[in-house]
Amino acid sequence: MVEAFACDLDGTLLGRDGVLRPRTRAAIARARDAGVPVLVATGRMFRSVAPYLEEVSIDEPVVCYQGAAVVDPPSGEFLLHEPLDLDVAREAIAALDELGFSPNVYVDDQLYVARETEYSRAYSAFQHLPVTEVGDLLAWLDRPPTKLVQVADPELIAEIRPGLEQRFDGRMFITTSLPYMLELGNPSVTKGSGIAFAATQLGIHLDRVVAFGDGENDVELLEVAGTGVAIETGHPRLLAIADATCPGPDGEGVASVIEAVLDSLA
Repeated sequence: MVEAFACDLDGTLLGRDGVLRPRTRAAIARARDAGVPVLVATGRMFRSVAPYLEEVSIDEPVVCYQGAAVVDPPSGEFLLHEPLDLDVAREAIAALDELGFSPNVYVDDQLYVARETEYSRAYSAFQHLPVTEVGDLLAWLDRPPTKLVQVADPELIAEIRPGLEQRFDGRMFITTSLPYMLELGNPSVTKGSGIAFAATQLGIHLDRVVAFGDGENDVELLEVAGTGVAIETGHPRLLAIADATCPGPDGEGVASVIEAVLDSLA
């Protein structure tokens, strides 16, 4: 008795080329035709994920920003928004600055940086987003940001993460979406809490949701779902809790699972 599928985007539905493949698009359409919605849960901004939702006609609430926002695609209305506390965000920006880093800052579904770098340019190109330079982030930031993201080489991310986790224990949710992206958000939200909110909005039982993911930031998503499927090359923490695995986007593994589930319901 499957009532919905819940899917991460990058690394799960999308490969490095950022393209939804034909079999994947067809499987999503088939699920929707069968009355089984496909819910997207991503770390991306809404404006970044919106074109993909439109491409496959998904209009159910989408979980964005690692669960800090749940958005109604047709209207763009934020049904849920749990930003990072302003004082905590400012402290985190200062702490990163002491370490020689400067994060991406997200406010009002816009991306801001102190200054453009090779990392911000690569990030904006990857997600097809404009980036706004604001100079001194602490002087500029006067509202709670939806989240912060530090983009850097994976080795550097691994080096600075333990200290940040110790300093902000209980005050921030810290995870990685990709090895070079350290995500800093409100401690009360995850993709799991976001999909739980969306399920409540739609009258869906979480124990009848099949969830898919590949990253560390998908752990909570798979934990709240009735069935959790990890991409077979996924993060070790995710593989440890998954009920099953499937191939990645190049092999359209999510599509194969959706097809098998729908076949079993027919």
